[in-house]
Amino acid sequence: MLKVKENIFIKTATDIQAIRESGKILSKLHGEISKMVAVGVKTLDLDIFAEKFILDHNATPSFKGYKGSQGSIAFPASLCISVNSVVVHGLPNHYILKDGDVISVDCGVFYNGFHADSAYTYRVGNIKPEVEKLLDETYTALIKGIAKCKSGNRIGDISHEIQSHAEKFGYGIVRELVGHGVGRKLHEAPEVPNFGKQGKGPKLMNGMVIAIEPMVTMGKRTVKQEKDGWTIKTTDGLPSAHFEHTVGIVDGKPEALTTFDYIVESQKVNYNG
Repeated sequence: MLKVKENIFIKTATDIQAIRESGKILSKLHGEISKMVAVGVKTLDLDIFAEKFILDHNATPSFKGYKGSQGSIAFPASLCISVNSVVVHGLPNHYILKDGDVISVDCGVFYNGFHADSAYTYRVGNIKPEVEKLLDETYTALIKGIAKCKSGNRIGDISHEIQSHAEKFGYGIVRELVGHGVGRKLHEAPEVPNFGKQGKGPKLMNGMVIAIEPMVTMGKRTVKQEKDGWTIKTTDGLPSAHFEHTVGIVDGKPEALTTFDYIVESQKVNYNG
């Protein structure tokens, strides 16, 4: 692994293979979580299952015990579970999932010295058509952003692609939270905003690994933090969606090092990321 300017670490082929392996454990976990998400399930039960699954695969939950900003409270769970108007960093608890809910499940896995990070927004029962549309277009924004993750492009090309797609539908792009580099640390440089200008920001190069994660709101883009120090909600109470892949630049092109294939297999949804 080579460090270049702006504290960006360029991964070797061996490093990227290790992240693939972390990503495979994480992706399989999402497949199992997708089988569990249903009306009547406690979000805490999803977290208990996830932690056991990760440990059973000789890996470690990346999120549990993580401290964000200096002096912040350590994150107490293995999953971030964000329901409806919660954008990200929701805490698993005794909330019981209801018909029509949507929940973002965000998770990180640390295995053989490297992290992988991925999120998926799940439907609970029958959701409203307008919420379905929000999830579909947020997922599409992720795929469009990944397509710009090529050697020679810049971070702003990814950011602009995500923003321009989401805003076509009148959605809000959360600006206070961003994607990030992934490697030996869960959060590395560079930051990957979901808004920005083409041709701006750090140049993308072979061996970079980043988490691309659109966080899109149905209404206003403004958010607020709850008193628990973690939970981020929309200020207008409208739903949000969040999808994330860990992506490496391999031979100049993007390669998703996490996959939703296991979710597709278990739920027969129409996503093939």
